[in-house]
Amino acid sequence: MRVKSPIVAAWSLVAILGTPVFAQGGANAPADTANDPIRAMVSRLELAKYKATVKGLTQFGDRRQGTKRNRDAVDWIEAQLKSYGCTNTERIKYDYQPAAGGQRPPQPQDSAAIAARRAAAARSTQASGGGRLRGNRARTGVNTDSLAQPDPKIRAINMEPTTPGERQEVYCTKVGTTHPEEMYIVGGHMDGHGWGEAANDDGSGTAIVMELARVFSSPDVQTDRSIRFILWNNEETGLNGARAYVEQRQALQGKESPAGSKKYPEPKWLGMIQHDMMMWDHGMPRADGTVSKEQRPEADVNIEFQSNSKMAEGSQKLAWAFHGANEKYATDYPAQVGPHMTNTDSAPFQDLIPSISLRENERGREIGAGWDPNWHQPTDVFTTYSDKDFLLGMNAAQTTLSAIAQLTGATLKK
Repeated sequence: MRVKSPIVAAWSLVAILGTPVFAQGGANAPADTANDPIRAMVSRLELAKYKATVKGLTQFGDRRQGTKRNRDAVDWIEAQLKSYGCTNTERIKYDYQPAAGGQRPPQPQDSAAIAARRAAAARSTQASGGGRLRGNRARTGVNTDSLAQPDPKIRAINMEPTTPGERQEVYCTKVGTTHPEEMYIVGGHMDGHGWGEAANDDGSGTAIVMELARVFSSPDVQTDRSIRFILWNNEETGLNGARAYVEQRQALQGKESPAGSKKYPEPKWLGMIQHDMMMWDHGMPRADGTVSKEQRPEADVNIEFQSNSKMAEGSQKLAWAFHGANEKYATDYPAQVGPHMTNTDSAPFQDLIPSISLRENERGREIGAGWDPNWHQPTDVFTTYSDKDFLLGMNAAQTTLSAIAQLTGATLKK
């Protein structure tokens, strides 16, 4: 099933913001399963466990922010992280007021305004975040009609409307043994909307982050640098959870607290890796707007960076590091690097530190053109996706785990 890229035969990556130098073998490099701790760690990722984590998230419906189902999901995520051994869980708390605090006022929702916006989008040749739209396009948008959800149980779970107020998001940290004052941030957003189960957007990315936390929290796993696993809230309303994290934590980076303790509540940020919608790569819409129900044979893991960001050079190096890790450690699907990262929780970091986003294809250019008919729709439910779809998400997990393991100097205790 795996199609190897001919681009990378052998390469080396030199010092991404002080991270260690490592060499990468090519597609034909022998697999040293006995002596390669990273390969052993990757083998601990299991499709059944990944699917079970996505399924566990869907019990809370779309997990729309500002609802009890969202708060219950945050509690559930925290309990799962603790059960994995990632016990130093903490929460970011912030206030969300949709029409205040500098947030963009909601756009008019009457039928004429919606039709006008869709018509303008259909005429545009430029994708959000950059890139030129090409090929067939299909209708896309956010479903707001409860009756569009045919399953009465899912409809009932999602019935409570959102209300303004306090929001919370949970994270835990793998503390590095040599450089605990430095860390990589690994994230996915746990909220969704559209009257489905938010299984792909973004149960798929949330489950990846949780599975990585499980593996890295194993008692025999040791890393030189720290890793923070965080599940953002309020992504769908404008990346508010990620923005709150930056506002609250940026100035605390690398500060020892209490003094002399060698503890760093907010280690210096070395890079941010986001995971968003990892399970659907079925190709371009047909001329009639329909999309294949079968995953395309050339499905891949898209690794995005934003080419016009202030940290574009470092972000691109980070993206290619992940590409190389995929070449060596992912079992089924190759990776593709793209220069257009947009509309996800890595954006608030992209001008501060190297930042990338893993997806199944480029959101601004392809998903925004209707390549994913389940995006923000009632059909974004667990039963929509096949094992091939879930396996694509698993390969993204393999990619990130192996790349982060290399960047943080992960080893297995004997």
